[in-house]
Amino acid sequence: MRYPLLHFVTFLVLYPLVAKSKGHTFNSDVLGLMAFKADLGDPFSKLSSWKEEDDDPCDWIGIKCDPGTKRVTEISLDGFSLSGKIGLGLLRLQSLEKLSLSKNNFSGSLNPKLSQVESLWALDLSENKLSGVIPFEFFGQCRSLKTLSLAKNAFFGSIPPSVSACSTLVALNLSLNLLSGPLPDALWSLYHLRSLDLSANLLVGVIPEGISRLYDLRTVSLQGNRLSGRLPDDVGGCKLLSLIDFSENMLTGGLPDAMQNLSVCSYLNLGLNSLSGEVPKWIGEMKSLEILNLSSNRFFGRVPDELGELILLKRLDFSGNNFAGSLPESMGTCKSLTDLDFNRNSLMGNLPSWIFGSGLQRISLSGNNMNGVLHVPAKYDQSLSVLDLSHNSFSGEIPFDIASFRRLKLLNLSSNSLSGSIPASIGELKSLEVLDISWNHLHGSIPAEVGELVSLKELRLEKNSLVGEIPTQIGSCSLLISLILSENNLTGEIPLIMANLTNIQTIDLSLNKLTGSIPKQLSNLHHLLSFNISHNLLSGDLPTGNFFNSIPLSSLSNNPGFCGSMLNISCPAVLPKPIVLNPNTSSNPSSNPSFSSNTLRHKKFILSISSLVAIGAAALIALGVVTVTVLNIRARSSAANSTTALPMFDDYYSHSPDAKSGKLVMFSGNIEDFSTGAHAILNKNCELGRGGFGTVYKTVLRDGRHVAIKKLTVSSLVKSQEEFEREIKILGNLRHPNLVTLEGYYWTPSLQLLIYEFVSNGSLYKHLHESSGSDHLSWRERFDVILGTAKSLAHLHCNNIIHYNVKSSNILINGLGEAKIADYGLAKLLPMLDRYVLSSKVQSALGYMAPEFACRTVEITEKCDVYGFGVLALEIVTGRLPVEYLEDDVVVLCDVVRGALEEGRAEDCVDSRLGGKFPIDEVVPVIKLGLICTSQIPSNRLDMNEVVKILELIRCPQDSQEEELI
Repeated sequence: MRYPLLHFVTFLVLYPLVAKSKGHTFNSDVLGLMAFKADLGDPFSKLSSWKEEDDDPCDWIGIKCDPGTKRVTEISLDGFSLSGKIGLGLLRLQSLEKLSLSKNNFSGSLNPKLSQVESLWALDLSENKLSGVIPFEFFGQCRSLKTLSLAKNAFFGSIPPSVSACSTLVALNLSLNLLSGPLPDALWSLYHLRSLDLSANLLVGVIPEGISRLYDLRTVSLQGNRLSGRLPDDVGGCKLLSLIDFSENMLTGGLPDAMQNLSVCSYLNLGLNSLSGEVPKWIGEMKSLEILNLSSNRFFGRVPDELGELILLKRLDFSGNNFAGSLPESMGTCKSLTDLDFNRNSLMGNLPSWIFGSGLQRISLSGNNMNGVLHVPAKYDQSLSVLDLSHNSFSGEIPFDIASFRRLKLLNLSSNSLSGSIPASIGELKSLEVLDISWNHLHGSIPAEVGELVSLKELRLEKNSLVGEIPTQIGSCSLLISLILSENNLTGEIPLIMANLTNIQTIDLSLNKLTGSIPKQLSNLHHLLSFNISHNLLSGDLPTGNFFNSIPLSSLSNNPGFCGSMLNISCPAVLPKPIVLNPNTSSNPSSNPSFSSNTLRHKKFILSISSLVAIGAAALIALGVVTVTVLNIRARSSAANSTTALPMFDDYYSHSPDAKSGKLVMFSGNIEDFSTGAHAILNKNCELGRGGFGTVYKTVLRDGRHVAIKKLTVSSLVKSQEEFEREIKILGNLRHPNLVTLEGYYWTPSLQLLIYEFVSNGSLYKHLHESSGSDHLSWRERFDVILGTAKSLAHLHCNNIIHYNVKSSNILINGLGEAKIADYGLAKLLPMLDRYVLSSKVQSALGYMAPEFACRTVEITEKCDVYGFGVLALEIVTGRLPVEYLEDDVVVLCDVVRGALEEGRAEDCVDSRLGGKFPIDEVVPVIKLGLICTSQIPSNRLDMNEVVKILELIRCPQDSQEEELI
């Protein structure tokens, strides 16, 4: 409930008098809480129990009181969906000890007076929409705070040095914000600190010495920043440390020897840095280690035998380094080990004897130089769920006893030298979701038992020497999403039963020897995104509908028997077989019993009917051809007449006052004409695309320049000529490297054309969603597009112009890879700014529209563009559409990315076509920035000028790009 201002002021003045007149004891906590509530939005009426007439608030939801004094000691309103500002009413609660408002939608800046409440020792404002810098005085006047969490907000700027004044702090969490600048030395003055979390920010510089002064420090996380330099040598002085997470930074050097003193440390994560050297033997002294992650660094040398001394170790991740030699046999003593990851190293030798006998759940040894024959213990069932031995040099056959791993979910043996056939026992792996044995030397047929893999989602058998037909049993794999069987020697037809794969998205059967036609029923696969059948022996017409209406021709190439309208190859007509009489029969009908006079008359009658039907059908076909031809001629004539009715641009110029003849204005000052004339402008062959405001055509000026012409299709909504020209001239004066330049316009009362520069390389939508193979944008190109778009929107907003229609199809890419935003300012051409007209005419791409478009009482501002930009940024990072429609669900990109970020797997959202080639310390901040810009509350979104500054801060130095790729 929101109190009107007058009501609230009256309440503050009269409440004590009213309470006294009713016999109530005056309780200032009630007054403070009602003042706090007055500033809030409470969409689900969670605070309905808060009533001003109560003597005390102790029975109110989320409130706890001291039993004796009836004063409020705790407020816990986590996850109540509250919004608004955190008001000063809480300052009246002088006995308040704990304030927890996490997982709400509170906005605005951090009120520095909150830390002045003398009794307050716990403050949790995490997971809200708070923003701005953390005030210097917030820490400077800290009284008794012990735990403070401002995590997962949008605070930016540096951590104030005044943090040292809050000497009572035991736990400090500022993670998942946009904090920048160096770590202040003052942090090491918080002598009582036990937990410090500054992860997922934009902090830079070295980790200062002095951390050893924090004798009680138990957990420290600086993960996901841009910190550089060496690990602090004195970190070993924090002997109570149990968790250290310095991952995803730019740290260099080796492991300091002092770390061997961290005997109680159970979690050590230094992954995704640039650390180097050999892993020291003293690593075995860290007896309490359960999680050890040194992945994606530059460590080299042999894997130390001393790892076998870590008997409590559960997860070991040394992936992405340069380790050589073989895995030590001593690791067989690590009986607690469940996850082992040595991907992307230079390990050699056979699999160690302990690998399948130690209770491991995940084994990842991909991308090494290991060799030998695979041996699996017979009848040995265990908890192994992931086995990835891909990209090695293993040879021999796939062992029949692979079926022993009954709980296996992922089996990847791709890119080895395996031979023989696929064992039928593979069908016993009922939990298997991913089977990849591509790029080997396998032969034989695909076993029918593959149909028993009821959990299978991805099957990859490409680049082998498999023969035979595609087994029909594959239709039983109803969860299958990806089926890749390319580059084999498969024969036969495409099974009709594949139409049962209702979840399938990718099918690749290319480079085989398949014959027959494509089953028409495959057009009913609604989720199909890619279907490659090139380089086969297929024939016949193509299916129509859904994906097949726009299938790339490259996916059909080298099938000489294909025909149909898409290929401009007519299919052979199916004609009735001619009636042929046997010439050897007797001329005397009576000599042949089958040709009696009655039967002959009957045959003649049938023949005459057949002839009539054939003649009639031919006549109808001929009539249809003539009719279509006549209609086409008339249509062309009508189009020509309608075109010639338009004035030719070389006949009418800007000084022509006659409205009938039209008015042409070029902002360059030169009166140009269109060398192809108006006919070309309205010629469908010159059409580039269609949008909410009109159709765009390409044509050429007399001086040889290519231009794009937008023919407005909202003429009935366009303003008068005077207002139209005034608005257009404002747009024509705009010049920015990232805006499509408006060159001029043409006006008649019934026809308005806008003349733009021609941008040659198509739309961003095309590059993100219609490119294939290696033809996709790199991360550097994507970041440049995001930054260029932000700059152009900031320029528009500085000129009081709202775009209203920010989406990937309105971002064009020129020949230099630069982003140019189109269709800006066109909404002002309408006689009134009606958001429902805009939502139907302009915001046609669902997912980019700011939520305030649905509410008449909320003003439409530049923050609508900020929302669209946020969605666009996430679209560019992920390569996914803002909204995706599944069979029984709708997936919203913002929700997916937000969930991934909350679970600490933001990198999983990045477009897989980048192949891991992106700097994580740019990607994660861009994702965070996109989510901030898509806040449901407009005031929580940044201004575009702020967005530009943050993006320029996010960008890594150019000379370190390649080093920071994950």
